[in-house]
Amino acid sequence: MDEMISTVGDLLFEYQARSGDVVRLREVVDGPLRHLVVDSIAPIPPKVPLLAADAFNDLRAAIEHTIFIEAELAAGGILDESAARLVEMPAARTYDSFSEWNRKQARKGPTALRDGAELNRRIFGLQPLHRYADPAAHPLARLVAYTNHSKHRTPAVTAVQIPVVNREDVPPRHLRDIPKRPQGPILPGEVIFTAPGDRVVPVSIFPTVGINVPGTDRWPVLMNELGEIAAWVRTQAVPRLITGTDPPSPAIPAWHDISRGQPDASAAVASGILVSAHERNKERIGAAFAREDIAGTIAAIDGAPPLAEVSAWLSSLSDSDFLARMNQIVPSFDHDPDDMLHNWHLLQRMSADAAAFAAARVQDALDRRPTTGEGAPR
Repeated sequence: MDEMISTVGDLLFEYQARSGDVVRLREVVDGPLRHLVVDSIAPIPPKVPLLAADAFNDLRAAIEHTIFIEAELAAGGILDESAARLVEMPAARTYDSFSEWNRKQARKGPTALRDGAELNRRIFGLQPLHRYADPAAHPLARLVAYTNHSKHRTPAVTAVQIPVVNREDVPPRHLRDIPKRPQGPILPGEVIFTAPGDRVVPVSIFPTVGINVPGTDRWPVLMNELGEIAAWVRTQAVPRLITGTDPPSPAIPAWHDISRGQPDASAAVASGILVSAHERNKERIGAAFAREDIAGTIAAIDGAPPLAEVSAWLSSLSDSDFLARMNQIVPSFDHDPDDMLHNWHLLQRMSADAAAFAAARVQDALDRRPTTGEGAPR
C-alpha cells in the first residue's frame, strides 16, 4: 500500500510542482478596492482520487486480514463460512454501538471475536469511542468513512484548496499568525484576497489538494490524510491486534520488496524502510518549492554566480541534503539581529558553494575538450 500512496504522491508532485500554475489568478478593481480573484484551476489528474480510494481500501483490508488470521489461530484451524463472513473491524463511536457488534458476534461470529475473548479486547482498544472529544476524527473512523463511501457511492472526492494567503509585505511574527482560510474547494471567480485599490500588495499562495471526509465539511490535505491513517494502521492497529500490547520496536517498515519471492519472509520485512511515502513526498515537494524560493535570494548576493548556475547547484543536491541546509536558517519573524546575521552567513556559504559548483562545471567542460586532432584548441 505504501507503493500506491507513493504513486499518488508522484502524481501530485507532477501536478503541483511541475505542471505550471495549479491556480491562475487575476486582479479585479472594484472602486476603492482591488480583488485577487481565482481565474482558473488546473484539473486534478483523475487517477489521483481513484488511487487514493484504493489505498484506503487496502489499509482497511490490512486490518481485517490481520483479524482473520488471528481468529483462525485462536480457533486452531479454518473458520466455517458463516463465522468467516462475520470477521470484520468495527468502528464504534459509542459503547452502545460496540455492544451491538458484540451481540452480532455472539450469535454466529468466531469465538475469538466474542465478548471476553482476547482478540475482542484488542479490537475494543482500537475503537474510536476512546477518543472522547471527537470520535469521528479517530483514524479508524475516518478510514471506514472513506472506504464505505468509495465502496457504496463514489471514489474519494478531491479538490484544490488554498489554506493560506500570505502577505509578503507584512511578515508575521510567527507561523501561527498567518490567517487560515476556510477549508474547502476553491472555485473560479472566488475572491481570495482584497486590498486598497491604490496599493499593490504582494502575496503568496500555497494551493493543496484536499480530500473530503464523507458526511462532513472537513477537507484535510490528501497526502497528509493518507500518511496519517497509513501510519496508524502500520504502527498501532496491526501490531496491537497481533500482540495485544504496546507496538514493538523497531516498528513495522513502511515498505519492503514484495515483487520477488523471499526464502525468509521475516527477514524480508525486517530489511524494509521506515520512511513512508508520505514523508518522502513531503520532503520532495518542500524541497522543490524551497529551491525555487531560495535560488533568487542566493543569486542576488554580491559575487554569486548567475541564477541559472545557482539553480543548477541546488538541483544537484539531494532533497535531504538541501533541506538540511535550509533547516539551519532561523525564522526571524521579529528581525532579531543575531538571527539575521546567522542567516546571512549561511546564505554566503551557499553562494560560495554555488560558485564552486559553477567553476567545477566549467573546468569539467574544459577537461572534456579534445587536445589533439580536429577540434583541438589552438
